Amino acid sequence: MNLLNGASFKRMEGAVQAAELRHRVISNNVANAETPHFKRTEVLFEELLEQSMGGNSLTRLAGRTTDARHVPIGVGNSAVPAAKVITDETTSMTHSENNVDIEREMSLLAKNQLSYNFYIQQINHDVAMMRTAIEGRG
Repeated sequence: MNLLNGASFKRMEGAVQAAELRHRVISNNVANAETPHFKRTEVLFEELLEQSMGGNSLTRLAGRTTDARHVPIGVGNSAVPAAKVITDETTSMTHSENNVDIEREMSLLAKNQLSYNFYIQQINHDVAMMRTAIEGRG
């Protein structure tokens, strides 16, 4: 039984790691808001995860492997991608060519905090449900 090694738990674990990385990246952007020639960075994860899962296609066939020697089929066995940090070189907010908008970064930080809290709450709920099932209490 793959409760904590299942695909959904791995995706949630990847999302938590991406949120932690995103927090560090946004904090770095805020810290360098006044640094000349600094270019903001951002984290891509959700888009990469969606691509690895086959986009929005609901009609894709996914195979299930029951042996390590089986060949994965379809989107059901895709690996969770690593979060990717990219630099926005295209914009400039000030005459010093810095492109950090402090208000935007603070709103992204708040959004990321809400996402992180949701991911942790969901993991705690899943573990609590497993604990309830194992202990047999209701």
